[in-house]
Amino acid sequence: MSISKTEFARRRRNLIALMDPNSIAIIPSADEQVRSRDTLYPFRQDSDFFYLSGFVEPDAVLVLLPGRRHGQFVVFCRERDPALELWHGYRAGPEGVCEKYGADDAFPIGDIDEILPGLVEGRERVYYSMGRSTEFDRQIMGWVSSIRSKESTGAVPPGEFTDLDHMVHELRLYKSAAELRLMRKAADITARAHRRAMHVCRGGLYEYELEAEIQYEFATSGARCPAYPSIVGSGRNACVLHYIENSDKMRDGDLVLIDAGCELEYYASDVTRTFPVNGRFSVEQRALYELVLRAQLAAIAEIMPGNHWNQPHDASVKVFTQGLVALGLLKGSVANLIKRNAYRDFYMHRVGHWLGLDVHDVGDYRVGEEWRVLEPGMVMTVEPGLYISESNTNVAKKWRGIGIRIEDDVVVTEEGCDVITAGVPKTIEEIEALMAA
Repeated sequence: MSISKTEFARRRRNLIALMDPNSIAIIPSADEQVRSRDTLYPFRQDSDFFYLSGFVEPDAVLVLLPGRRHGQFVVFCRERDPALELWHGYRAGPEGVCEKYGADDAFPIGDIDEILPGLVEGRERVYYSMGRSTEFDRQIMGWVSSIRSKESTGAVPPGEFTDLDHMVHELRLYKSAAELRLMRKAADITARAHRRAMHVCRGGLYEYELEAEIQYEFATSGARCPAYPSIVGSGRNACVLHYIENSDKMRDGDLVLIDAGCELEYYASDVTRTFPVNGRFSVEQRALYELVLRAQLAAIAEIMPGNHWNQPHDASVKVFTQGLVALGLLKGSVANLIKRNAYRDFYMHRVGHWLGLDVHDVGDYRVGEEWRVLEPGMVMTVEPGLYISESNTNVAKKWRGIGIRIEDDVVVTEEGCDVITAGVPKTIEEIEALMAA
């Protein structure tokens, strides 16, 4: 495990320091999800639960109790069961959770109805993220109702419920040195996968064959899962922002857009590259590609401590609008076109998002009414794109059906920023050279 027990303990201490003294935080694990009939999807732990514990089994509940005499970190989990473990894999059990994950106390999940109400009783505030699990919400309310029913005998129900998300997500927004090491490693694996796809690409292959090459590189490098469903869209499919069918045959002369990133020990990477199926950009493809690259470089140049979240996006919009006017795809003054969002016919998403344990990671983009100021340790994507639908009759036919996006993962540093996915070629010269090799 690349994140140490010491770091997980520090995260819990940081959260406890934000909680009221006489309070309790309750965080359930993710649930196993049915794929079909009696087949389950591979289990993936809830990111907040993992962030605070490192524990990756289902059917568990994490509890934090500031000031508790017998320890502040309590876990409910499945008991050891040799018969079930023979079929479904090993379990840590309560003893293992204490030994391996640093819990002060651990109890069988089957005993939670008897034990947890006693931990809630008398606490002034309950920190809990309501609305994620209807079943667990009902269970929490049942425990509180049970306590309230005993008020005449001296039981004290909690006074308030407070949403836990904001507190945990603010902590997750700032990546530690260990987290950044993992994310850099994930970025390196993803870079190799994209280079592999460029190297093998040719007309006549199916999109899913490139997806298979990417998956192969992920898995053989130690990242068994993608961080999200890979997008491999050739030709007009590149104009569908979340195209995941990956089922068409690629044609000589088209571009192919690949948006794919691995997940390594729960940390995501997220990279997009667009390149010609036959290894050579056409005149129109080259013109639009160079415009997208200029917009991306302009956005990255705005990422530094003290600048706000929206400055990279504003920079990309300015470059795009100027370029689209120069190419004749937009007409009018740049200032007026930006003011009325004319670029959105071609560029309909924002320039990026936070990145971490989730590919669209947590953290507020605004603080109050203001855009968030960038600080060291934040990680974001930068992914401007231009998409000209085949049905867009407002532009000349030669531009239609072209979709281009270029995306990198960027760490905010003390001095400015660091593009951790720079190992993937993105200039036209680099791409054509790699594909010709």
